[in-house]
Amino acid sequence: MCPGPRQGATSAEFSGPQEAAALVLQARAIAGAGDAARRLMSGRKLALLSPSPGDDSASEFVQAASALGAHVSVVQPGLDAFSSARQVEATARMLGQLYDAVECQQLPASLVRLIARSAGIPVFAGLAMAAHPTAALAAELGGDAPLAERRRCILQAALLIATG
Repeated sequence: MCPGPRQGATSAEFSGPQEAAALVLQARAIAGAGDAARRLMSGRKLALLSPSPGDDSASEFVQAASALGAHVSVVQPGLDAFSSARQVEATARMLGQLYDAVECQQLPASLVRLIARSAGIPVFAGLAMAAHPTAALAAELGGDAPLAERRRCILQAALLIATG
């Protein structure tokens, strides 16, 4: 089994060579799974917190998770850098009761850290965004598949490892 992400006061992170290698291995397995991959996250509920849920990164996240059988709810965060710690904690606890993982996009890093601290579930900080460190791992998959498809496999691998 692949090692899980670091869980800490920040968010679910995939950093370091061992975690990167685990992501690439898991992504290769997903790419080779074909239709069987559609059931890997069946019954899982994920939330996408984003002030602009219609952008490309949001769509990539929803497509990657849905292709694994997960249900994704797009949630307007209702939180910002000026939200009280109490409000953030209450919202994070509620998210932790409703979902198996949360993807935060275009939210301040300090806010994501507070959500991660109280949610009790994996919280991603822009996992599907082009600037996320895992995006570079798509090139390591090799093969003839388009880069966007390989990137989707990396996203899916991160979701499976974090929620597994």
